[in-house]
Amino acid sequence: MNIGFDSKKYIEIQSEKIKQRIKMFGGKLYLEFGGKLVDDYHAMRVLPGFEPDIKIRMLEKLKDEAEVIFCINANDIVRKKIRADHAISYDKEVLRLIEYLRSIDISINSVVITLYNGQVGIEKFRDKLKQCKVQSYIHTFTKGYPTDIDTIVSEEGYGANPYIVTTKPLVVVTAPGPCSGKLGTCLSQLYHEYKNGVKAGYAKFETFPVWDLPINHPVNIAYEAATADLKDKNMIDFFHLEKYGVKAINYNRDLEVFPVLKDILHRITNEDIYFSPTDMGVNVIGKCISDDKVVSEAAKNEIIRRYYRALNDYKTSIGDIEACESIKLLMNQLGISEKDRKVVAYALEKKEKSLENAVAIELQDGKIITGRKTELLSPTSAAFINAIKYINKIPDDVHLLAPSVIMPMIEVNKKVLSKVDSVLELDQVLIALSICSVTNPIVKGAMDNFDKLNGAEAHSTYIVPRRDLEVFNNLKINLTSEAEF
Repeated sequence: MNIGFDSKKYIEIQSEKIKQRIKMFGGKLYLEFGGKLVDDYHAMRVLPGFEPDIKIRMLEKLKDEAEVIFCINANDIVRKKIRADHAISYDKEVLRLIEYLRSIDISINSVVITLYNGQVGIEKFRDKLKQCKVQSYIHTFTKGYPTDIDTIVSEEGYGANPYIVTTKPLVVVTAPGPCSGKLGTCLSQLYHEYKNGVKAGYAKFETFPVWDLPINHPVNIAYEAATADLKDKNMIDFFHLEKYGVKAINYNRDLEVFPVLKDILHRITNEDIYFSPTDMGVNVIGKCISDDKVVSEAAKNEIIRRYYRALNDYKTSIGDIEACESIKLLMNQLGISEKDRKVVAYALEKKEKSLENAVAIELQDGKIITGRKTELLSPTSAAFINAIKYINKIPDDVHLLAPSVIMPMIEVNKKVLSKVDSVLELDQVLIALSICSVTNPIVKGAMDNFDKLNGAEAHSTYIVPRRDLEVFNNLKINLTSEAEF
């Protein structure tokens, strides 16, 4: 894989930038942490060389000074909103992140449930947090927001929220996804800190858009594609341009809320701290891009992947057609199309020739492997087996799965699980391989090389089951699908 991003440099200068911002406020900073805290696969895909755990590694350098507050929107808990890359709900993602951060000795302060309005099911989630020995707080809608500053910055507004006691210089406020109330939580805490005579500051750490890349750079356009469902748009930060004469890129929601935010911060701190949304940020991503051509191509590929995901979401009634149309316009702007994703044509051709659904996988060396549905295997399973055989130079006539293992599983699918289609799905194939590896050294060797699938591209001629998508994600294979059941 061609590398276009310097992760080592990023960790060093990003952590130093945050330390400088802590000092700027006299030793106490609430840092709104946007994007994915862990497993930032979008950044990994558009910035080859960006490691998915890089933000955590950066925080580990600061862990003696840092503690974490999680925010989650009460409405997202109730409707079981799903984090697409892990296919788990936001509430479960919070619990997963808490467990992970504790395992690497990063301090967890609490969880704030925002926009609470008596929704059913919230107490059950709070009970789970209590079992995990995590303090939880409830924030309701801030009275007066966004127009009545006097009420917002008063005991009726931010003052109505409970004060969260923090002890570290850096308080990272993060969430499982967007629109979770991170900003409101930061400002509420600032209000209480100043009320108690403690000077504290606020800053924002957003990975995208990259403020010092052009507005039409593929990396920034890929951010628009990724947030098409939120209708985010990249824009010139006109506040920054007016104040400093420098073009910087931000997005519509930050620009829209900045005048209100600036007024609120002034009312709380009695001084003007920031003059533009870009001023608030501590993002140094742009300074760590080592090969612009590599990241530009990677970002274009990601936009096409996002288009397929939007089509799938629309087909399954998760998303709307407007998101698909928005991403298509972005593709037109860059002069790219679905045809630029090579695996698409191979998968469709395989289906046309075999008259069965198919999957194509493009490996790191450029080789494209296909697989179709058979009497025993699903298309994803067949393509996966074929790819593993190619990587390990195993002849086609050598069977990785022993009939003595496969057939009982097929029978279970038919008779116990009552599946209409009894073929082995991908997760079942992995179980079968693990069983066969105990007695077959060839299978054991093949399983040891699963990591060689990392970064592979794949395309399916049908919408794959969620469990297959989870396996592909865990193997770091970038899968897209035709919007067909």
